[in-house]
Amino acid sequence: MNRRIVLHMLLAALTLLGAPAMAGNAASTNVTVTYDHPEQFTETHKLRSLAPQLDDDDYLKVLKSYIENRASRMLPPGDRLAIAVTDIDRAGNFEPWRPGPLHEVRIVKDIYPPRIDLRFQLLDADGKVLREGTRKLRDPAFLSDSINTSETDSLRYEKALLDRWLRKGPDQL
Repeated sequence: MNRRIVLHMLLAALTLLGAPAMAGNAASTNVTVTYDHPEQFTETHKLRSLAPQLDDDDYLKVLKSYIENRASRMLPPGDRLAIAVTDIDRAGNFEPWRPGPLHEVRIVKDIYPPRIDLRFQLLDADGKVLREGTRKLRDPAFLSDSINTSETDSLRYEKALLDRWLRKGPDQL
């Protein structure tokens, strides 16, 4: 076979294989996530007071994308979900009494569980409210629960907390 034809076939196959992956990364149109006064979140205060050099809100962007992706998968076609996160306290804490640079390291212990507070509204295709409410997501046993995320993911405990809530499905949010 001609090298050029083989190259075109290979490129076409790679394009087809990559299309579903790219579609999964596209921004969800049926789920919206907002942060209600993130400057007042427990995590923000923790970072600013105990580890100001680490004061970084990139985790908010990552969690927003994660929630949109996961939640969109469990919704029936046409339904929409609006989530307003009202507080986040990530797993672990900084212990300023530790010597040297260790006071800048997040220490994860069972006494520092992840916490996420939110409001949500689930709408059907006609805009009718199916469910709404507030949730205080907690997992005091977060270290003993098995989670399916990478040990290098700094948001693995928060993502597991969100997954447990979303896994209930739209009828039991």
